[in-house]
Amino acid sequence: MRAGAACVADRALTLSARYRRTPWWVKVIVIFAASRVVTTAIMLWFAARQGTNAWTAAHPDYFDFAAIWDGHWYYIISVVGYPTSLPLTADGNIAENAWAFMPAYPAVVRLFMELTGQSFPVVAVFVSVGFALAAALMFYKLMRLVVPASTALFSVVLFCVAPLSPILQVTYAEPMHLLLLTLALYLLIRRSYWMLIPVIAVMSLTRPSGLAFALTMLLHVAHRWWMQRPQARNRQAFPLRERVASIVVGLFSALCGIAWLLIAWGVTGSLEAYTRTELAWRAAYIGQGELVPFTAWVSATSFWAPWFGMPQPLLLLLLVIVVTGFFALLASPWSRRIGVDLRLWIVSYSLYLLAVFFPQSSIFRLLVPLFPALGLLALPKSKTYRVLLVALCIVGQVAWVDIGWWVDGVDWTPP
Repeated sequence: MRAGAACVADRALTLSARYRRTPWWVKVIVIFAASRVVTTAIMLWFAARQGTNAWTAAHPDYFDFAAIWDGHWYYIISVVGYPTSLPLTADGNIAENAWAFMPAYPAVVRLFMELTGQSFPVVAVFVSVGFALAAALMFYKLMRLVVPASTALFSVVLFCVAPLSPILQVTYAEPMHLLLLTLALYLLIRRSYWMLIPVIAVMSLTRPSGLAFALTMLLHVAHRWWMQRPQARNRQAFPLRERVASIVVGLFSALCGIAWLLIAWGVTGSLEAYTRTELAWRAAYIGQGELVPFTAWVSATSFWAPWFGMPQPLLLLLLVIVVTGFFALLASPWSRRIGVDLRLWIVSYSLYLLAVFFPQSSIFRLLVPLFPALGLLALPKSKTYRVLLVALCIVGQVAWVDIGWWVDGVDWTPP
């Protein structure tokens, strides 16, 4: 009996030693692959029950099911590009059209369509999964700059199984954007400012992010300048060359943040081509209006109050409490464990969403760029906590696909 127990213990020690010697990238790939099996099973389960809809016949295969919603807009862009004349609604307003979607992701998909001869759904899914795997690998490298290896690896687990992780394997631009954003944050923390320029340029043409990253750079420069005060000079220097580089990168990011607006203006002849196109999606909820920063969330409380069954002032108060609590949490000692720069991005992107976005069901997807906050959720080392959190995330995937992805006849909850 003792010999058998000793054999089991030796085997456990051998497996533990092998695990410690396994390269980090192998661990990340295994985590990613396992998570894709789980998410694919969830997606196929819903696809098998999917009825006929605007994009597919009943019971579509995985690739067709993964190419619905905004995926169809990316398909249009990859095949025919952008309209030179803006479509109009019956009342003369700009209608929903392709200018709401950035060109980098459909350009990459079109390239691989030409190279392989395969259809858009197949190519786009594989392109998304490729970018997602690269993002997971890069996310580990990013988190290793601020937390221990075990915490960084569990952060990757959460990244791969998060409730919105099905977005990593559908025909959306998010995986490409996540890779570029992770790389940008990595370069920012490493102070590799000049290398940020090409990353920001492509990132800003993948998903709207240039203005948010410009704010991150502004806060980053302000923080480093503050830390460079005489009494802190020995703690962290801010050399002139880095001041110049960081300011130039910030200005470049701001320019990239409005570049798509300028491109749309140049092609269509309308300065409001991009902004009015974005407002077209909002019109379905509150009608036509103007883009006035930081007002959409207040307007949304009037729209959503009856749905939640509460008075509008109470919903507005809850919004204020949630937003205030969120920013207070980012200033807490616990949040400081992921470093300054990641928190500056979270603050900047959150302010960007508050400034320009009308909250509806897509808000869940638009929160995905806040993924560095997963590092905070990964900090507790309790095995019970981690197992329960992963299980909760997988349940969240089922809930999100049910609410936002599959088409059940009620299409007010687009992903």
